[in-house]
This record gives sequence, C-alpha cells and structure tokens, in this order.
Amino acid sequence: MLKGIDRRLTAEVLHVLMQMGHGDDLLLCDINHPAATIAARTTHGRLIDMAGCDLLQAAEAILSLMPLDTFVPAPVARMQVVGAPGRVLPLFEEFQALCTRMEGRAITLNPLERFDFYEAAKSCFAVIRTSDPGPYGCFILKKGVIDLPR
Repeated sequence: MLKGIDRRLTAEVLHVLMQMGHGDDLLLCDINHPAATIAARTTHGRLIDMAGCDLLQAAEAILSLMPLDTFVPAPVARMQVVGAPGRVLPLFEEFQALCTRMEGRAITLNPLERFDFYEAAKSCFAVIRTSDPGPYGCFILKKGVIDLPR
C-alpha cells in the first residue's frame, strides 16, 4: 500500500493513468456498455474493471489523481439518451457536479449521440468498467496537464 492513494485505485488503474498523456481520453462506463469490445480497439487494448465501484465512486478516485483538460471547452463527454437527446438524467448532473468539485472549476459535459459516442470511445487510451448498473453511465474523460513546480 502507498500513502495518499485512494484504495479503490488498483495497480492496473494507476499504471494506465501514469501512461496516459495530456489530451488522452479515458472511457469510464457502467456494466451495460460493450466495454470489452471497445477496449480491444483502444491504445491499452484490454478492459480494466473497478469492481465494487459505481460511476461516481470510480470517477472521484480517478479524478483525485488525474486532472481534466483545461484546453478544451468540454473535457468530459457523455452519451445522449436514445430517443430523447435533450433529456438530462440525474446521473449526468451528479457526474458534472462531481467533476466540477474535483477540478475546482465549472466542467461542461459534451453530449454525444450513441453511435458517435461508441466511435469516440474506440479512440480512447483505455476503458475502465465499473459495477454501476446504469443506464447511460458512460463518460469519456480527457486528461489534462499537471503543472508541477520545478
């Protein structure tokens, strides 16, 4: 064990977060998402599970270490509700509020049509699947820069 690292973050999750660079995308999804199929197309090439975590728990743990991109207007994308693209689910609002709290700045979520979301997901660095039952618990997080003093 290491001090100060959220215990929900496994060695594999930490390894992937360390490998990612600025501008790389991370797909965080629920158990309904075709995660294994999409993960095979990503840079990492295989699915990572955060068993026992729902989306908000997993996102909080990840965002405790990974900054969101400040160079784009919406560093988080989410899937639109099929048949009701303007519908905003409570999960979307909760996820946005969590990102805003963790970043200390207002975070905007970019809604993507289902198949556009799947295409964007295939170009992610990695896929992390949570135990969240969903539905529509699919978010793409764009990694930002860590500005450390020299």
